[in-house]
Amino acid sequence: MLKKRKCVTCSTVVLSLTVIAWTAATLGCGKKEEAHANPAPSASVKVPAMKPAPATPILAKRVELGGDTWDPEWDKIVELALPPEMLSHKVPHDVRRFCPRFYQMGEADKRAFWAYFFQALAGAEAGLDPTTRVRHTQPEVAVVDKVSKRMVRSEGLLQLTYEDQQRYGCDFDWQHDKALKPDDPDKTILQPKNNLECGIKILDNQIIDQHKPLLSQTGYWSTLRPGTVSYRVFAKQMTNVPIACRKQSNVASR
Repeated sequence: MLKKRKCVTCSTVVLSLTVIAWTAATLGCGKKEEAHANPAPSASVKVPAMKPAPATPILAKRVELGGDTWDPEWDKIVELALPPEMLSHKVPHDVRRFCPRFYQMGEADKRAFWAYFFQALAGAEAGLDPTTRVRHTQPEVAVVDKVSKRMVRSEGLLQLTYEDQQRYGCDFDWQHDKALKPDDPDKTILQPKNNLECGIKILDNQIIDQHKPLLSQTGYWSTLRPGTVSYRVFAKQMTNVPIACRKQSNVASR
């Protein structure tokens, strides 16, 4: 189990670096070659207001120890992929366990909260390592993947499967991936953009389409099932939510 380690200075440094990286990326302060490879959106494309998410405790610790970290670009991937309903009052009320002011915040702050949420989820699920692969032995999950025709493995930042391609319309391509090494970062299921966007579709299906709580015993991730060991790991990562979320100075983490 990952343990939270207090590191105020490190967390502050990480947040500052995140803001700097976010600002540089947003203003296009990269190399000319990158500018040509990623042209600015046309004036007709409206880019939503976004804010960088704070660092989770595991991110602060990983920076301190030199381990896997969270790329600020992943925040933007999450924030741009969020459907409108996940920024509305349709979000179940238990979101206030982590973000008491969710319904009073503006859209930019809501986007930052969800970016932080998925950073915390990736920390609890995969230790922020996008190439993490796990084969579970529990009878209920030790089954054959209907797409790959192999035993199910949970993969990537959010520990997803190839079956999610069929269930949620995720951008995974088993025919492409099966020729690559198991932990090859070029696999479509391991690419952070594909993995994170798929996770958003899964959560949107749970809390909007199925009208389930954010924290549910029948949810996709065991990390979002209260009372489990993995949930406690996730909850520890939800202790540095964006300031706009906070009713006072404390956020419930039980």
